[in-house]
Amino acid sequence: MPYFETGEIKIHYQIHGQGDPLLLIHGLGSSGRDWEMQLDSFSRHFQIVIIDLRGHGRSDKPPGPYSMPCFAADAAGLLQALNASPTHVLGISLGGMVAFQMALDFPDLIRKLVIVNSVPDLVPRGIGDVLGFWQRLLIIRLLGMEKMGRALAKRFFTEPEQEPLQEVFIKRWSENHIPAYRASLKAAYGWSVQDRLGEISAPTLVVGADGDYFPTQDKEAYTALIPEARLEVIENSKHALPVERPEVFNQTVLRFLLT
Repeated sequence: MPYFETGEIKIHYQIHGQGDPLLLIHGLGSSGRDWEMQLDSFSRHFQIVIIDLRGHGRSDKPPGPYSMPCFAADAAGLLQALNASPTHVLGISLGGMVAFQMALDFPDLIRKLVIVNSVPDLVPRGIGDVLGFWQRLLIIRLLGMEKMGRALAKRFFTEPEQEPLQEVFIKRWSENHIPAYRASLKAAYGWSVQDRLGEISAPTLVVGADGDYFPTQDKEAYTALIPEARLEVIENSKHALPVERPEVFNQTVLRFLLT
């Protein structure tokens, strides 16, 4: 089982396929396992590097605090250790935030950037944002990760035929280490690189689901601030887009990366 050591912790990763490297970065409370529906398609064209961010999956779960620059430095260190740069970087949700941070902190490592259902900041803009953050922390504290997983699964997978996806999601979500999840959530809350988007030099594809809880209008606004960026919105999909609509998602990403 391969690990990359950074500081005093170990970061778990996987490698699949051959070709130019493509780093896949998962979302909050997730792990590299959630890229299963991309592996076959992407590994036909690229050497896939899948990371478990610190606090997630099989990586170490040190005490917090965590930060977005820390996540980005872990991923950059892995790429450098593997001699896998410049690389394409694809991140979803929290992983998209890490990808934004990497593109700014380590621009020479990035060839193309794919941001999926994510945002360049999570600065609270009203009482609703503040309450939502504390509500999530309270649910974890009082009811545990499984209860939160069930609530999120119903939000992400709404169709009857998606019940198997719900069950897998709930099982994996329940495995989260609560202190590490809490530290990761706090790393995102209040973070912003919104005012630095014009510095991103890598060609960028922003992929959005029309039913994502990060609104399309927000994605349109920040995409316009990135010099070489475009937005593609996939219809009839929600936040867990790569799992919910893998075929159309994979085709959308490959069209961008292979041209």
